[in-house]
Amino acid sequence: MVKDKLIVALDFHTKEDALALVDKLGDSVVFYKVGMELFYRVGSSIIEELKKRNKKIFLDLKLHDIPNTVAQGLCSLLYQGVDIMNVHASGGYTMMKTAADTVRAEAKKMGIEAPKIIAVTILTSINEADWEGLGQTASIKDQVIRLAKLTKEAGLDGVVASPQEAKFIREACGEDFLIITPGVRPAGASIDDQSRIATPARALADGATHLVVGRPIRVAQNPVEAVENILKEMENA
Repeated sequence: MVKDKLIVALDFHTKEDALALVDKLGDSVVFYKVGMELFYRVGSSIIEELKKRNKKIFLDLKLHDIPNTVAQGLCSLLYQGVDIMNVHASGGYTMMKTAADTVRAEAKKMGIEAPKIIAVTILTSINEADWEGLGQTASIKDQVIRLAKLTKEAGLDGVVASPQEAKFIREACGEDFLIITPGVRPAGASIDDQSRIATPARALADGATHLVVGRPIRVAQNPVEAVENILKEMENA
């Protein structure tokens, strides 16, 4: 179902505000992203509440450290029972492979299904000026493709990337690879602090498997209607 491909970002400071939106959206949304802003404030209690409501969860904490630290950090998060966790691809092949192998071994030991482990390529807020300021010589697109291929080689399940790179990642990494795209903005919506964006239909047509949408839903006068409109755009992909 198309709504399984929509991940709504719960970018709130309080559990009460986050759950108010979840309950308002009801059955129209099945997948939510919990990021640093909310998880660092309220911890695992938000995960517990979402699971009570039978929601799928993408825990977006973007771990980036030495291989053992990231691997053990993910193992600690494994007990949350979420569906997707992530790391930064720029941590390198060894970090990613160690993390994925360790989490999967721990999940097997626990007798549970391992969550999907994906890697962030280049943040969707990064524009060409920011990129040049980092001393990079390759283009953003080329670096995203390089990191996506490295992620697949390390055995991870997919990547987070801008919708503008989804088509190239799909071509480079094949069909059996998750491409989760933030920076998705419905037609006519404000781009806010995103730089590399696309509409829902375009992102899916170019190969994205899941779309992360936050502000266009969160700040809408009618969030339910906003979700319905996004789902209609997605159906036209």
